Amino acid sequence: MAARDCERGVASMRIMAELGAAHGLSPRACLAGTGVYERDLEDASALVAPEQELKMVRNLVGALGKVPALGVEAGLRYHFTAFGMLGLAMAASPNALSALEIALRYFNLTFAFTDFLVARDDAETTITIDDGSLPPDLRRFVVERDIGALVRIQRDLCPHLPLLRGIAFAFPPPANEARYAALLGLRPQFGAPRSVIRLCNAGLLQLLPQANAIARQAAEEQCRLLLERRRMRSGLALRIRERLLRESAHMPDMETVASDLCLTPRTLRRRLDDEGTTFSAIRDEVRLALAEELLSMTELSIGEIAGRLGYADPTCFTNAFKGWKDGMTPLSWRRHVEAGMPAIAGGRAPEAEEA
Repeated sequence: MAARDCERGVASMRIMAELGAAHGLSPRACLAGTGVYERDLEDASALVAPEQELKMVRNLVGALGKVPALGVEAGLRYHFTAFGMLGLAMAASPNALSALEIALRYFNLTFAFTDFLVARDDAETTITIDDGSLPPDLRRFVVERDIGALVRIQRDLCPHLPLLRGIAFAFPPPANEARYAALLGLRPQFGAPRSVIRLCNAGLLQLLPQANAIARQAAEEQCRLLLERRRMRSGLALRIRERLLRESAHMPDMETVASDLCLTPRTLRRRLDDEGTTFSAIRDEVRLALAEELLSMTELSIGEIAGRLGYADPTCFTNAFKGWKDGMTPLSWRRHVEAGMPAIAGGRAPEAEEA
């Protein structure tokens, strides 16, 4: 499961609200449409869905998109303390390479929406920022933010080590390249094939001043427990399932859901495939669960239940139900339940069936 699929702490949204405020944008404007309120930003235990944070990113880009290097400025606000126990585990690592390895091991506890692809040669470690799953209008900000956050953490953990060797962005040159150089401490390359950050191997292996094996071990154990709890609550399929349950009478199609999640339909389809399912399978699962509940716990007619599940025609619902239950119709299933018989998939009941 990727970090972009996991619930995340609200700290990142608080940081972005502070960024917005620094440019005259009110918290209400930053949070519009996210379902997160200003008071939630102060709750250290609050968790938000990735799409809520992406909606906030879209608000910032929409209002402040002309601010040069806005994403870099955002990323430089992500001190290692923003990452909680993961930040502590990184800080207590013996060297920066070890800190990078633990960050990758618990990547789902970060605020990234990109994937980090790490390669090493004799002299350098290169981190490629893969933004392929992001909508085009958000890519620049998010990539800038993720690279800016890497630079900030490097400055926090090892400010005196010669780590940063180069940065490249897969974007056209901006009007104000000097702003990027001022923020990052070097002039990045633009128009590169991929967005990358290059680090010096010799610097990565130097001892960090705050290294503490016991503290790192304790922090890493907390990271492991936290990750397990979040995995139980997260996953793209789970979030789609919950969305469809909330809107059962007017179930959105895949394109609408993908847009709401700030994904392309192709990316949504691929990510669901990674989780071993499809959008249509989730939709059928939700409809079946609701159909069973309405058939067994209400006296609604088959036509009324069909309408509640978003079917324009009761016959379409009956045919779908028969497919789910190996030929058993909704009315037969209801009669089995009422009679206290096992309502399992089986042959079609002999009695006449209503539409």
